[in-house]
Amino acid sequence: MKKTTLTAIMLAVAVVATGCNKRDDMGPAQEAGKAVDEAGANVARETAEGVEAADRAAERAAANVDAAAERAGDNIEHAAEHAEANVERAGAEVRQETKEAVRATGKGVERAGEKIQDASK
Repeated sequence: MKKTTLTAIMLAVAVVATGCNKRDDMGPAQEAGKAVDEAGANVARETAEGVEAADRAAERAAANVDAAAERAGDNIEHAAEHAEANVERAGAEVRQETKEAVRATGKGVERAGEKIQDASK
């Protein structure tokens, strides 16, 4: 669409520029026509410059969006790695506490068994 618009503008400039022939002995109507032609050419040139500036701004905006998306992806990846490390550490703590609880329970059952044996004597 950008190239089509720019092509149409340039074609309009060419048509306007060739619409009036330059002659040194121009009358008032011809001078007015020349002024209209020049104004049309100026508008076409300024429009083309505006389109180019808008294209550059859109490209910069797209680059900024891409960079932001990449940073967000990096942040998500870092957060996932951090969460994984926390889960692993919590799992290790649970395993250790479970071992300690099993040992304590085993010792408690052993003492209870000894008391039962002592009581039965």
